[in-house]
Amino acid sequence: MSQPPKDYYKVTLDKDLDKIARVELAAQFVSRRFVGLGLGVIFLAFALVFASFFVTGAPGSVVIIAAAVVGAYMALNIGANDVANNVGPAVGSNAMSMGVALAIAVIFESSGALIAGGDVVSTISKGIIDPAKFSDSNAFVWAMMAALISSAVWVNLATWVGAPVSTTHSVVGGVMGAGIAAAGLSTVNWPTMAEIAASWVISPLIGGLIAALFLALIKTFIIYQEDKIAAARRWVPILIAIMTGAFATYLALKGIKKIIKIDLQTALLFGLATTFVAWGILRPVIRRQSQGLANRNQSLRKLFAIPLVFSAALLSFAHGANDVANAVGPLAAIVHSAGIGEIAEKVTIPLWVMVIGAMGISFGLLLFGPKLIRMVGQQITKLNPMRAFCVALSAAITVIIASGLGLPVSSTHIAVGAVFGVGFFREWYTGKSKRRRQYIAKHSGGTLPEVPVINKAEMRRRKLVRRSHFLTIIAAWVVTVPAAAVLSALIYWVLSLSMR
Repeated sequence: MSQPPKDYYKVTLDKDLDKIARVELAAQFVSRRFVGLGLGVIFLAFALVFASFFVTGAPGSVVIIAAAVVGAYMALNIGANDVANNVGPAVGSNAMSMGVALAIAVIFESSGALIAGGDVVSTISKGIIDPAKFSDSNAFVWAMMAALISSAVWVNLATWVGAPVSTTHSVVGGVMGAGIAAAGLSTVNWPTMAEIAASWVISPLIGGLIAALFLALIKTFIIYQEDKIAAARRWVPILIAIMTGAFATYLALKGIKKIIKIDLQTALLFGLATTFVAWGILRPVIRRQSQGLANRNQSLRKLFAIPLVFSAALLSFAHGANDVANAVGPLAAIVHSAGIGEIAEKVTIPLWVMVIGAMGISFGLLLFGPKLIRMVGQQITKLNPMRAFCVALSAAITVIIASGLGLPVSSTHIAVGAVFGVGFFREWYTGKSKRRRQYIAKHSGGTLPEVPVINKAEMRRRKLVRRSHFLTIIAAWVVTVPAAAVLSALIYWVLSLSMR
């Protein structure tokens, strides 16, 4: 076969085509960001039209429609930031893909908000401010509007820098700042604020401690046993039964309060009964699943994968039922006060407000949620199904403990604190555990392998918890309430000047 002439190949043309291809790829990469932003703007326009169907012609309709758009913006940010804690560990451990996680979260978050979301909510975020201190309903409306805007902007900023923060704490800070700007320091319920401040420290510590304890149990009684499969047949049904009972109690307390109200003692008894029933069912199931599995850690991960999928669904349902109403509380307060002209401490949330909240969370999660899901599930510390199981179980148990103690806690702080707890425990266990050293020595010819001498910089690099993320997240938690409060006060001042 004859060769083509030399001038058949146009070197200059090939270079130009390569440049065009690279430009096209770069343009596609950049345009992806704008697609999400564009769809978000379309949803805000939908919220405006949707709200206008229900309030056009009613007193204060213009203010209510504007507040609905801000509430939709807030819901988008909740989906982008807060929901990551429910599905992040399952995604990070490869128990399910990002697509499956997004689908589960969207379905169960929306279901929790619409089916079991609280129809009566404290519009001033659990008594943060005293409505009686306001001079008139207009001042209250603008204070709630400022709180809604500031909390949404702050959560948006936190998502942009990659820090999972508490939506509820953002709303609390916004309400507090606007309340102080509108009616002075005396309007704030400072004992309640002290409880919330205490929860910043208590909830992540409890979450981290419980997660570390369960991981220690798994390592001691399953992973570092000679016959891992036999140990798993004995302990995995117990662990999953405990998770089942914990989630039954959690959902009884937080997830179905609109359908039926259950006190803590009844919920605990229900959870205990569920634990024993689940244990009886799971023993033969785990035995069948473990047949033929090799005696190694990789095999154990398969036994924890399916419970993680269910835990992500249940956490999402409970979050939708419990936190969405708090997030749209200021919007409900505006709807009530602007429409009726009176200030009420508790109001009924209209169904259309809950629909905007549920849809906004779903869109926010789909459009912007993967960034924080990867942060929580993959970038803080490496998770496998067993570690992620400990995180999910810790989240449910910590909420139950907090309910018993009467502490206001953040699901974000608990889940992320549990991830940190797992990571820091792994660091300690890797370097200090005698059981681990004996196990390795036994399976490496009776002597421990030599540890290479490394410098301090290399030691920091080998830490199992990324310190940069740890410091960023802790800093975001500390400044959430004051930052949202200052921003809310400034926004209230601007709004009040513009309405004079």
